[in-house]
Amino acid sequence: MEKTYNGWTNYATWRVNLEIFDGMPIEEFNGINDPVEPELICVHTLAEAVKERAEYYIESTSSAGLVLDYALAFLSYVNWKEIAQRLIDDYTAE
Repeated sequence: MEKTYNGWTNYATWRVNLEIFDGMPIEEFNGINDPVEPELICVHTLAEAVKERAEYYIESTSSAGLVLDYALAFLSYVNWKEIAQRLIDDYTAE
């Protein structure tokens, strides 16, 4: 059985989703005012965009050094596809 944390793959995935993506509309990844068609969204492509957004956020709010290195290492444990799928599921539920 795979370990989980609060229903997520692991602590890192849960925490990054909670702190960065919780409540973020999927339109943030599709461009301003562009229509989103859930059946056309590729989970893999969205997962890459989510990962890039998190890395950018960490790099832009942290100084170079040990703390930044640890934060980026923490991101390596995140299940990006799981966060992307949650964004899609939340959008289609609305």
